[in-house]
Amino acid sequence: MALHGINIKPANKGKLHAELGVAKGTKLTAAELAKAKRSSSPAERKRATFAENAKKWNHGGKTVGKPSTSDKFYGG
Repeated sequence: MALHGINIKPANKGKLHAELGVAKGTKLTAAELAKAKRSSSPAERKRATFAENAKKWNHGGKTVGKPSTSDKFYGG
């Protein structure tokens, strides 16, 4: 497992884009994700759910392990 974040196998990267016919490197729209979540393919539904959840993650800009000033566990 990767030290930071999640490790996606190189063979699986870009599969949702390919299944939806979206160019690699472009962001998926909400309509495209909704279409994938209604798919008959369980793998495509799982990838769409993963993509929706990944949108909520911190993708940079903050240092891992650095407490925020309002964090109640660090006395902020």
